[in-house]
Amino acid sequence: MLLIPFFMKKIFCLMVIVFLAGGLFSAQKAEAAGIAGASASLVDELSKPDLRIKQLELALKYYKSPLADYSADFVQMADKYGIDWRLLPAISGVESTFGKHYIAGTFNAYGWGGGTIRFESWKDSIEKVSKALSEKYYGRGLDTPYKIAPVYCPPSKVWAGNVTFFMEKMEGFNGKDDLSAQWYLTKK
Repeated sequence: MLLIPFFMKKIFCLMVIVFLAGGLFSAQKAEAAGIAGASASLVDELSKPDLRIKQLELALKYYKSPLADYSADFVQMADKYGIDWRLLPAISGVESTFGKHYIAGTFNAYGWGGGTIRFESWKDSIEKVSKALSEKYYGRGLDTPYKIAPVYCPPSKVWAGNVTFFMEKMEGFNGKDDLSAQWYLTKK
């Protein structure tokens, strides 16, 4: 009689251990499944085309800008430096009619340094001016055209409004013939 309770205790302990171990493994499986699901959605998100790039490209092509081919660079540098993706292209609209009127060889469509500062290429200018806007303006809380204007281009009273106008045009841009960026991306 004494042997039965002894074996029952061992069997009970063994069952508890198996139960607990099973719970740990299923928790790990659930956590792994959650991580895998999150990774899959991240891959899905990263593989989606960035609508901002196409919107900007369409807007710059609409204005016949030589900067249209650099739309991805504008968006990538804006993301890298934490500035609005529309800001620098809009500034180029005000300062040089989107890169059509600037001092030859400077790659400076932004009026940076009075338009006389030279850059090595359009990509170089986009990166350096985006970084400077981030550090010298956004870093000081100057994060809208109206806050930036008194420092960027004093004493102009219309600069901020003009930059804002172009920024708004770039958001959700519909080019000629109502060709929206979303439609364009789905047909490609």
